[in-house]
Amino acid sequence: MEHFEAIIIGFGKGGKTLAAALADRGKKVAVIEQSKMMYGGTCINIGCIPTKALVHHSKLSQLKRLSSFEDQASEYRSAINKKTELIAAMRQKNFENLDKKQTVTLFTGKASFASQHEISVQTETGNVMLHSEQIYINTGATTVIPEIDGIQESKHVYTSTSLMEQTALPKRLVIIGAGYIGLEFASMYAGFGSEVIVLDSHRNLLEREDRDIAQAVQSSLEKKGVTFHNATIESVRDVEHAAIVTYAEADQKRQETTDVVLVATGRKPNIEGLQLSNAGIAITDRGAIQVNERLQTTVPHIFAMGDVVGGLQFTYISLDDQRIIMDHLYGNKRRTTQDRQFVPYSVFIDPPLSRVGLTEQEAVASGHEVKIALLPAAAIPRAKLSEETEGLLKAVVDAQTDRILGCTLFCADSHEMINIVQIAMVTGQPYTFLRDHIFTHPSMSESLNDLFQMISH
Repeated sequence: MEHFEAIIIGFGKGGKTLAAALADRGKKVAVIEQSKMMYGGTCINIGCIPTKALVHHSKLSQLKRLSSFEDQASEYRSAINKKTELIAAMRQKNFENLDKKQTVTLFTGKASFASQHEISVQTETGNVMLHSEQIYINTGATTVIPEIDGIQESKHVYTSTSLMEQTALPKRLVIIGAGYIGLEFASMYAGFGSEVIVLDSHRNLLEREDRDIAQAVQSSLEKKGVTFHNATIESVRDVEHAAIVTYAEADQKRQETTDVVLVATGRKPNIEGLQLSNAGIAITDRGAIQVNERLQTTVPHIFAMGDVVGGLQFTYISLDDQRIIMDHLYGNKRRTTQDRQFVPYSVFIDPPLSRVGLTEQEAVASGHEVKIALLPAAAIPRAKLSEETEGLLKAVVDAQTDRILGCTLFCADSHEMINIVQIAMVTGQPYTFLRDHIFTHPSMSESLNDLFQMISH
């Protein structure tokens, strides 16, 4: 058995950053990753980076206005190959960044707890036992596969991970699930030239968003050719060279024949095989590792971070989890998960949808008296000159304090703009700060002047 001062299970954003930080302090660290294809974690291998690379190439494909499906398929194949080259290079760089640390040892294999201080690693060559006084879990999340008749047996069913490995562009794509992942893939594949049908059991699209924003998103995607159905999926059956998806809509049974079925019904914490009970680590009702505000599990020397603890599944949250743990180890022990204010997020449809803070309906439900501002993206000079006029911007302001309660930006470059709004909110600025701020021109950011000017009217 080999002893380490820290064992980190999972090579994700939080885990790899923590490993490097501990190694820089001279600590002997073991990092365990179950697959050599996942060095660097979800984001660079199967999440943010590959999907956003394909979003980028999808947009380029649209601009080329390719007339035949053969040309579109060729463009898609090229995009997949470029994506694969990109993540291979980033994966290798992530491996090298840790491998070059003298006090870091990388193990590729499946980790499980043997006790509160012992980890068993099943590698290709056999079983290895590791011991440490401190253990950190960063195993991420995995795709939820719903219990639908025939879905497990179908050869035409893919997850977001496996679909991005296919070099053949599907002529027809059925997406089960209209959450953020489902909508990103709908936008992306429609851009490449696929006929996209989205099936979802929720009555309203994007239930977490205000209805005016959700309707703007749906309208934009429908203009790209995406079709939406409020449906309950009954079965998936393979036929020759295709799959048939049977579903119920408005009490009528319907069927779609498709080349590919994408399952996009959410992700769950990845705890399978960890044998958490051997260490006495509790899990929540939702299957996440239970942690306190400093990310300690029910065993104080074992911490968990990132998607495996539930909550917001963002790379930047995993990174901030690492900051909290480092503050607990070497700082003043004041940082906690309760410190996070107004965490922004973006959904990379085209144009991207970004939000921070409360929606109008959430603000009203919370007892706020609100003032609302709406601005069509088509009114923004920069959007006009770049011919990206699709979208809607919305701000929610407290009528009593003039503080910004929330902001939703459905427009080009919203993923950059939303950070400006978040900083204004965190620093307690009134909405007039953004209304009167000097921005460069012509830029998408200066539209915040116009959006918050609407509050005064």
